[in-house]
Amino acid sequence: MTFTLTVLGTATPYPRPDHACSGYLLRTATTSVWVDAGPGTLANLQRHATPDRLDAVWISHTHADHAADLLPAYYALLHADLRPTRPLPLYGPPGLAARLEHFLASTGPNPAHAAFEVHELHDGHRAEVGDLVLTSRAVEHGLPAFGLRATHGDRTLAYSGDTGPCRALHDLAAGADLFLCEADGAEPRPDHCTPEDAADAARGAGRLLLTHIGHTLTEHQAVDRAGAPAAHDHETHPVG
Repeated sequence: MTFTLTVLGTATPYPRPDHACSGYLLRTATTSVWVDAGPGTLANLQRHATPDRLDAVWISHTHADHAADLLPAYYALLHADLRPTRPLPLYGPPGLAARLEHFLASTGPNPAHAAFEVHELHDGHRAEVGDLVLTSRAVEHGLPAFGLRATHGDRTLAYSGDTGPCRALHDLAAGADLFLCEADGAEPRPDHCTPEDAADAARGAGRLLLTHIGHTLTEHQAVDRAGAPAAHDHETHPVG
């Protein structure tokens, strides 16, 4: 069974030339899920799939570097050349729909449900999307935020979202074939992981892949400190 992770972007907290913010595409032979929608990821997504051909979008939290491209996706789905047959399932933290509608209000009434079928996440939320099972865990980021376990048959990808070290992060990683974990901080803090935090949580996983490396670290420093490789835009990694 084919199950892959394609990196759409890893930059934080803003996109750079040829380097989008956080976003990933999970794919099997029959299912495509856009995970986090940071600035620049909608364009990179279209190298692989248009938004109207996705099965779902999953958003870890409402910070702009993980969610801002939902706004142009809304216009793409409703006011352009795409032809969605139904609202796109959107899984995200409580209040995500209201946040979208606040930004869209300047151009008149734009209800989120016109483009998206919104499902609010909670700790332990489980959704079957095509042949993927998506399980969300609440993590520590100073606002409602979630990590993800995506399972296809006997293969599992775990994704930290943005979080500090916590029990849920270890639970997410335990038994995963591939663990995609943020390494934003050079020094310990409650709302982001250091490379060492990522490596510690990954002890129960098959492979660790670093992402969301912050400006206080170089990629070389993060990789050296975690003893694991870093994700790069446009790469595709097999899960398992």
